[in-house]
Amino acid sequence: MNPTDTLRFATRAATAYPLRTALMTLAMSIGVAAVVVLTALGDGARRYVVGEFAALGAQLLIVLPGRTETGGVNPGSFVTSTPRELTNADAAALLRLPLVQRVAPITVGNTEVAAAGRLREVMVVGTSTDFLELRGMRMAHGSFLPREDFERASALAVLGDAIRAELFGHEPAVGRMIRVGDTRLRVIGTLAPGGQGLGMTTDELVLVPVATAQAMFNTNGLFRILVETTQRDALPAAQRQLEALLRARRDGELDVTVITQDAVLGTFDRILGALTLGVAGIAAISLAVAGILVMNVMLVAVTQRTAEIGLLKALGASTASIRAAFLTEAALLSVAGALTGFALGHLGAWGVRLTWPMLPAWPPDWAVIAALGTALGTGIAFGVLPARRAAALDPVQALARR
Repeated sequence: MNPTDTLRFATRAATAYPLRTALMTLAMSIGVAAVVVLTALGDGARRYVVGEFAALGAQLLIVLPGRTETGGVNPGSFVTSTPRELTNADAAALLRLPLVQRVAPITVGNTEVAAAGRLREVMVVGTSTDFLELRGMRMAHGSFLPREDFERASALAVLGDAIRAELFGHEPAVGRMIRVGDTRLRVIGTLAPGGQGLGMTTDELVLVPVATAQAMFNTNGLFRILVETTQRDALPAAQRQLEALLRARRDGELDVTVITQDAVLGTFDRILGALTLGVAGIAAISLAVAGILVMNVMLVAVTQRTAEIGLLKALGASTASIRAAFLTEAALLSVAGALTGFALGHLGAWGVRLTWPMLPAWPPDWAVIAALGTALGTGIAFGVLPARRAAALDPVQALARR
């Protein structure tokens, strides 16, 4: 049997039992589709988180209250306890460092905002004028918080677009008075719609001077301090200057944590990358199950086609030709399942992107190649035993079983 005859024999054998072939193809395609969709979700989540942090800028240092003794960033870096709070005075001191370009102290809290007979709960962010540039936000109307001393509690507010629409509808918001908690504030500006980052939608924020927020929530401490350096290359030197300054302000004890943008990005990239590999491995188990199904069905096929195999051997077909024919049939079933799963997986990833537009759920190339290769490999590997059994049949005994 030449290669053309082998392929024709395998194709006719596969199409002779359409239901059986369809079920094996479906089993293989489900495994491939699962790998494609799950890796698309995992890699999409990784790219989304990395993109959210990258939106803060490449020259960013984040000062957190409390000390993380181990290197890098871990979940404890974001929920820390501290014997000494970060203060507005700390933020003002950092602004005087030669390698620091912008500083934005941050205090956050939830309270009610009321205006024009409407009331809703909002997140209030107390910060400074540099927050606008640090977060890459844009103004729609009016102006942002003025540049003033961090200790000055001005009765001013900037509204996110969604808050503006809910409180004032189509009427101008700039110049109007609102009540935030128990404090009356004057609206001096509104943000352009669409601002989002780190799970915080700026459309639904009320931004006030940091001292105003501290008075509102009865606290003297800061949630975080965002620091932008003069250039990316200055990050290591700026971090050393910043830590030296804060240590000096704390009687020689550095009880704060300073993390860089690269550390945050690297940590989340590694965590979500490992998660993607994990879900891909779990999904790949179904490919092994599909390979076992191929082997079982091919073993049944050998039993059903014993007489046919005996006739082929009686006509002069070699043992290698019979083995090649059955392996080719297993490969064809695997290829059909892999291609069907590839199409279904991309369809599923498209559905994810349609449902959650912010999630870039594109399957990574390595996952697609690995899924297709694993499907083909398992199909052929589990087809070896049936092929060897068919090739080992004695032609006389095979024909006698007719």
